[in-house]
Amino acid sequence: MGECGAGFRNSSSIGNARGRSLRRPFSHGAVMDSSAPPGLSLVSVLSLLACSGQLLAAVLLTRRYCGRSSTQNWWILLWLFYDVIVHLTLEGPFVYMSLVGTVEASDGPLAELWKEYGKADSRWLVSDPTIVSIEILTVVLDSLLALLLIHAVLKDKYYRHFLQIALSVCELYGGWMTFCPDWLMGSPHLNTSSLLYLWVYLVLFNGVWVLVPVLLLLQSWFSLRSLHVLRADQSKAAKRQ
Repeated sequence: MGECGAGFRNSSSIGNARGRSLRRPFSHGAVMDSSAPPGLSLVSVLSLLACSGQLLAAVLLTRRYCGRSSTQNWWILLWLFYDVIVHLTLEGPFVYMSLVGTVEASDGPLAELWKEYGKADSRWLVSDPTIVSIEILTVVLDSLLALLLIHAVLKDKYYRHFLQIALSVCELYGGWMTFCPDWLMGSPHLNTSSLLYLWVYLVLFNGVWVLVPVLLLLQSWFSLRSLHVLRADQSKAAKRQ
């Protein structure tokens, strides 16, 4: 999700101001005084509460449908429900706003939430082609994979780990392509002047979509290895008979 530089103080001319604006696309955060890093605002608090509400909804759905699943599968289903909720209710509206205009020019509660996140990563304010392309893939493909994986986990389907690996790789690819291009340019769109923007908006909100997919890949690795060992043992036992 998410991005500020120095303001256009004492501009000598309109042309110079425009030139600096092109080099520093984060105009929203550019006017902030670096000597006073922003803290929690009302929009920040409401945004965090909205994210907590999404997590609560995921917990309720997991308790409703998990049944007698193992503890490990309970946590996996919790993540999957949360993943789908975020993709559809948060990133879906972002894609719509970006296709019909920009977040910066949009109004409404979700637009304000994305504008808040845009203080940490300005690309989300201006319909950046790379970001929008990744988010279209995320909303459509990742949501579908997650829903199919929920069904596969609940019904113990044979294709469960195929979907789990595919989804995890898609999530990791999306995270890499979200930040790597900007890193290669020197991170001109990322605002790390605030602890809130750096550690909550950029690190926490994005890091969880790195950590959990890696853990799911490891879980698939060990599960598939166990199945392979079991099949090998059964094959050896059949040969002895």
